Amino acid sequence: MTEFRIEKDSMGELKVPVDALYGAQTQRAINNFPISGLTMPREFIKALGLIKAAAAEANNALAHMDDEVCEAVKAAALKVQSGEVDSHFPIDVFQTGSGTSSNMNCNEVISHLASTNALFIHPNDHVNMGQSSNDVIPTAIAVSCVLNVTHGLIPALTDFVSVCRNKAVELSDVVKTGRTHLMDAMPVTFGQELNTWASIIETNIERLQDTLQRVAQLPQGGTAVGTGVNADARFGGLFAEKLSTATGVKFTSMANKFDGISAQDNIVELSGQLKVIASTLMKVANDLRWMNSGPLAGIGEIELPSLQPGSSIMPGKVNPVIPEAMAMVCAQVIGNDATVTVAGQSGNFQLNVMLPVIAYNVLQSIHILSTSSQQLAHQAIKGFNVNHEAVSENVGKNPILVTALNAVIGYDLGAKIAKQAYKEKRSVLDVTKENTDLSEEEIKEILDPIKLTTGGIEETQ
Repeated sequence: MTEFRIEKDSMGELKVPVDALYGAQTQRAINNFPISGLTMPREFIKALGLIKAAAAEANNALAHMDDEVCEAVKAAALKVQSGEVDSHFPIDVFQTGSGTSSNMNCNEVISHLASTNALFIHPNDHVNMGQSSNDVIPTAIAVSCVLNVTHGLIPALTDFVSVCRNKAVELSDVVKTGRTHLMDAMPVTFGQELNTWASIIETNIERLQDTLQRVAQLPQGGTAVGTGVNADARFGGLFAEKLSTATGVKFTSMANKFDGISAQDNIVELSGQLKVIASTLMKVANDLRWMNSGPLAGIGEIELPSLQPGSSIMPGKVNPVIPEAMAMVCAQVIGNDATVTVAGQSGNFQLNVMLPVIAYNVLQSIHILSTSSQQLAHQAIKGFNVNHEAVSENVGKNPILVTALNAVIGYDLGAKIAKQAYKEKRSVLDVTKENTDLSEEEIKEILDPIKLTTGGIEETQ
């Protein structure tokens, strides 16, 4: 049976598990919000630890906290940062909208870790000095997002680009049938397709980097409503400097701290960029699924790596499991963005009151985009094989190749040739010979598939 101790707060006494590092306010939140079983993400708890350590350093430098208290708070805060005490952060995501419960959870854990018989560290007076939940939680969201995009998502996407670029070089001269409206179109190379995927993701990385400049502006120092009551006027700027030194990432103090407390526009913007990335990766995943479809009755241009049996009843069936997982991640991210958007609208007067659910959803999106894009790159794109025979045959039979003859024979005759070639299941070359005065050599020169992938009409001398 669980043993308890008695803890007190401003509302009175209640029982807390004897070995818990938290206190009464955390326990009240546990009792009040037995809702989902989902707790705040590791990345968010890490950010809280970083914030409490940087705040102690700033208060110490401003002569508001003595050295002994500062060192005790910092040492305990770094244990929070490291993940060593994550089990003592049990509060549900669906809690008070300001995240006050999570802030006090952190304050109480640090207080318990830092206090000794000779030195009592108060959760509010010391750990929360110069702070309010109303600026700590938005700051924790921003810090955790910046760190995880910088160290997780952007490197993952950069690696995705590299895999696509390398595969493009490998397949630069392999011509395939292009498709618009899922119908046969003019030829392209596999290299052009892969470089397109890389280029789109590179643009998405640029969008992320632009957004991070705003997310890295922190409201810490605005305290309860943005005015900075109970905080030194120099605290916000010094806090950002201490945090930047600790993380190696540049953070600045928000010029108008009302902005970052009453609204979450920068995080809504970031979530929107994550949605764009999800849209791109959904496109890539579905392209791969179509190209891999078959192997006999589908397009069958490529064969993705075989990773696991695809059916419990159909022996030998292998499915495109990585692109399917990627597509589900994208659906989740798009749904998360809808949640973040609605939550972002809940900035009533001086405080947004859906902060925990914003944190949970945007951090989940960052995490699953990072991991799934790596799987898509290394378990699908890097190792797929081209079915050269099928690809070449499809290109040769493609009636749309007649488009290249438009400048020589005109659109109407070209349409007639294309329809006849399709109806009779013959090559455009043969039908063109029957319907024009062009020699076979001239037709082959014009319809050379690799030349058709390079663009415009060459200038004649």
